[in-house]
Amino acid sequence: MGAEVITVSTDTKFVHLAWQREEKMLENVRYPMGSDPTGNLSRLFGIYDEETGLALRGTFIISPEGKLLNSEVNFYNLGRNIDELMRKFKANLHLAKHANEGCPSKWKDEGDKTLTPSAKLVGKVYEALK
Repeated sequence: MGAEVITVSTDTKFVHLAWQREEKMLENVRYPMGSDPTGNLSRLFGIYDEETGLALRGTFIISPEGKLLNSEVNFYNLGRNIDELMRKFKANLHLAKHANEGCPSKWKDEGDKTLTPSAKLVGKVYEALK
């Protein structure tokens, strides 16, 4: 799909290596895991918790031009849904080609119905999506 995936946490690279070695769910992970032990990058993204010294679970989709397209921030104990992340990623790819359209919440893939935002659509989204 042309995306570059990078993970970053406030753990050290040594913790990352041990985690990847011990956690079976990570045995096929092939993307880089960045270390931000000072929290500088986490602060830049606004997800650093000064009280705990940890970063909240932030997911960011950034365009090749450096524009923030989506952000989602969850507390430590709430995992993220890869299906929803992929839906958002695909929607952003679609919208890059069709900037005048909007992808509604149930949009999943190319060919699904989109909307053209306008004042005429207010109060009529349900009918437009039927």
